[in-house]
Amino acid sequence: MTGWQVGPVPGRGLHRTRNGELALPLHISSDGQRHAIAELELTPAEAEQLHAALCYALGEQPPPEDAPECRQPVHFPGGRHRY
Repeated sequence: MTGWQVGPVPGRGLHRTRNGELALPLHISSDGQRHAIAELELTPAEAEQLHAALCYALGEQPPPEDAPECRQPVHFPGGRHRY
């Protein structure tokens, strides 16, 4: 399965599903061509585990100056916010 890539969908951020899970839209592509969009759904517990793993992985690096505070929404022009 070489050549396949999965990445975030620009303009579509993390959101809550009707059943309270968190969903992150991801595009699936190969050789530069997008084939599908799928959502990675996480329970709150799974999201906390991912958050902890990312914090651990980034722990030795200082955060960039423009990084948001942990658990604070990121505000965008026009009033929209993403986490």
